[in-house]
Amino acid sequence: MVSNLWPTTEKWIERFRIFKKLDQDLGHPKAYQVTKSLFIDYRAEKLALGIKASTVNRVQNRLSGVFTTLINAEKLNCEHPLKNFQKLKEPSYEMGFLSKDEIKLLLSALSSDTLKIAKLCLATGARWGEAANLKGSNLVSGKVIFIDTKNGKNRTVPIRPELLAEIQTGKNGLLFKPCYREFYQVMKTLDIHLPKGQAAHALRHTFASHFMMNGGNILTLQKILGHANIMQTMSYAHLTPDYLNEAMELNPLTTL
Repeated sequence: MVSNLWPTTEKWIERFRIFKKLDQDLGHPKAYQVTKSLFIDYRAEKLALGIKASTVNRVQNRLSGVFTTLINAEKLNCEHPLKNFQKLKEPSYEMGFLSKDEIKLLLSALSSDTLKIAKLCLATGARWGEAANLKGSNLVSGKVIFIDTKNGKNRTVPIRPELLAEIQTGKNGLLFKPCYREFYQVMKTLDIHLPKGQAAHALRHTFASHFMMNGGNILTLQKILGHANIMQTMSYAHLTPDYLNEAMELNPLTTL
């Protein structure tokens, strides 16, 4: 059971590929040669090529994590080169989410594994990849354990018995066949307008948006989504039912 909660071999291979490319882009430096100045030059080069600030920030997180691990393990005796190094400011972007009618429309157009994965994303706020790569061994006591998440930490979310029965196969292997292409093709045929690039990710936004509109707690949502920083989750705060009502009750005119 425990072994099934660790990142897959494919994930480790992908991480190795990413670090190998980063090493190449930095000019194959020794660990002690990595400095803020070196990373600033790398960052400027990537931005000039049109790479998004969010992508560069993810690289910074990965590289910073490597040095944190090396220093904590006493394998490297030097200052952390990226300690307190400020990340790039990321522009706000529009987050599209589905209305209740659009959810019904989408689910009625899906079938088989695409339908199951979409339901799982809508019920848990999971990213498509997190849900699509689930194994039977990740279903424990009515809860789903998501592994290989974006921030590298496992998270657990309970689901209703009827959804559990729908996705459970009785086996420990992968629950679903690869089917993102089918999902994307269905989305293209429907009269649902979303920001560019948010076909599947809109399911995660839809969960979070309806969670808040239904009176959910912002701190609970942070845990469900696995956000490391509450500021990431605060982008949904404006959807709470009483978000602006206090403006009517607490303004100075009400006391005159």
